[in-house]
Amino acid sequence: MNPITREAKRTLINALNEADIDPSAEVVIAPPHLYLIPTQEIIRKEVKVAAQNCYLKDSGAFTGEISPKQLADAGIPFVILGHSERRTILHESSELVAQKTRAALDAGLSIILCIGETLQQREAGETAKVCEDQLKPVVEALKEGDWSKIVIAYEPVWAIGTGKVATPQQAQDAHADIRAFLSKAVSPAVASSTRIIYGGSVTAANSKELSTLPDVDGFLVGGASLKPEFVNIINSKKN
Repeated sequence: MNPITREAKRTLINALNEADIDPSAEVVIAPPHLYLIPTQEIIRKEVKVAAQNCYLKDSGAFTGEISPKQLADAGIPFVILGHSERRTILHESSELVAQKTRAALDAGLSIILCIGETLQQREAGETAKVCEDQLKPVVEALKEGDWSKIVIAYEPVWAIGTGKVATPQQAQDAHADIRAFLSKAVSPAVASSTRIIYGGSVTAANSKELSTLPDVDGFLVGGASLKPEFVNIINSKKN
């Protein structure tokens, strides 16, 4: 729920509009629903806009929700689904996330699909199993061709907003495990072409090294996206 004023929103967008951004980087920003259309109207055309969530129905009596069809009609191309805060705070199940994913795809949206483990699960050595269990309902709900519109965001819950970051080796291992699961559960072609991005206290200081890892294809940026360093993270592949 940031930023909390329209003035702050304009300041962030103006900074992004004026920034020197690596043209090879795909940049997607996800403001609160209230700011989606105003942001879409003034952000530079290279930057795409995503909703932070949507429901699994196109319309109906679901007060407080936003439908994938509404997003598509408004020209919003992306939606984030299954974010760890929705899973942990609002108790969304992997099955519900899969249903939302199917509905968003049917509406023509592209999806940033979040998965990841808690500290307790990591310490129990269950990272790969947790990620697979969160992906299985999605695999069952999708056809192979649907995966071209999916970006997977691995976000270790223990590293979100805590200042803790998975080591480069931990991030690479988790991403490699996810890719191996996709190869087995869907196809090797989908495994190699699906982008897997890392989200967990990403900053300008750690993005450079993380961006060199073979299975890290980008970042899901939280708090740092509200700071000037966001541009440095976008440009982390730039020499």
